[in-house]
Amino acid sequence: MTAQLTPRATDLGLALGTVAVVALTIGAGVSAERDPSPVAYAFAVGFGAVLLVRRRWPVAVLVVTVLGIFVYYALGFPAIGQALPATAALYSAAELGRTRAALAVGAVLVGVAAYFRIAEGLPVSYLLSYDLLTNVALVAAAVALGESVRARRRSREDQERLRVAALAEQAADAERRMEAQRVRIARDLHDSIGHTVSVVAVHAGVAAEAVGRDDALAAASIAQVREATGATLRELRATVRLLRASHEGTARGAVGLAGVGALAASARAAGLEVDLRLDVPDGAVDGAIGAGAYRIVQEALTNVMRHADAARVTVAAGVADGWLDLRVDDDGTGPVRAAATAGQGLRGMAERAALLGGTLASGPGDGGGFTVHARLPARLDA
Repeated sequence: MTAQLTPRATDLGLALGTVAVVALTIGAGVSAERDPSPVAYAFAVGFGAVLLVRRRWPVAVLVVTVLGIFVYYALGFPAIGQALPATAALYSAAELGRTRAALAVGAVLVGVAAYFRIAEGLPVSYLLSYDLLTNVALVAAAVALGESVRARRRSREDQERLRVAALAEQAADAERRMEAQRVRIARDLHDSIGHTVSVVAVHAGVAAEAVGRDDALAAASIAQVREATGATLRELRATVRLLRASHEGTARGAVGLAGVGALAASARAAGLEVDLRLDVPDGAVDGAIGAGAYRIVQEALTNVMRHADAARVTVAAGVADGWLDLRVDDDGTGPVRAAATAGQGLRGMAERAALLGGTLASGPGDGGGFTVHARLPARLDA
């Protein structure tokens, strides 16, 4: 990688280069009214010195340089070329965005030089073929070089701005993905823990009533509580491992339609009669869709146990025409259905379905009870 010169080093290099070129030209000068003197070399130093402030006053440096050239020639010092001492100043003005000023001052310099050359009796043919052409070429080359450097620098700045903007957009995308993942994990924890708390509440109530009268039933209920809490703790540990690993793909395969049977068994143990009708072949739906369906069933069964006062629930799922059709129907008649409908559970299920590109409807069933009906795409778009 090449080291890049600092602005101060660049200015100093231009100044020293101008001093050296003009001084060498003075030393080799001819046709002068007087021999080279320290004053002539002082002009060379002056032409270079003004370049040290070129970034702050580019046009002023250019004007001072051109006026210095006129004074130099008026004093009869050796010829140094009209445009040569001003080359660095012309370049500086164009590089710093003063291209029009550089062209205007360059034109004045070339015009004045041509006028005095003609006034001195120099043949017009010589002037047009050599002297004028040389001065015009130097002015044009200096301005073009300055403009080219400025254009390249502006291009680099634009690329840097685009790079910074792209990095900012990537950071924003990463933040959005992280936020979506946090929301998904929060929803999963709500569904899982809510379901477990419902199961624990039911079995704890049964155990409390059975203690001293039916110890076997109490022990069975406590075992169901232990099993439900153990499963939830395992899922919580898996979630913590996910958060520590920061790996998005792990969570999608944690649950799926294959786990609906365990949900049904847990609901049966809580006293519900669960009719499970799953007609979904292995691999028929994407993992994320299966996980979403599992959470919808989990939340629906939790609501049934909490609010429905139901004895029977039917969970049915099937795939047709690229869609997963999922229904949870119960025969509950509990008066607290309105509270369940207004709560976070159904809203969370609807949001989950929408995030997966599907829909979810819920409300009273045709034959009584309550129905949750979700339609999810079997495959996520690539």
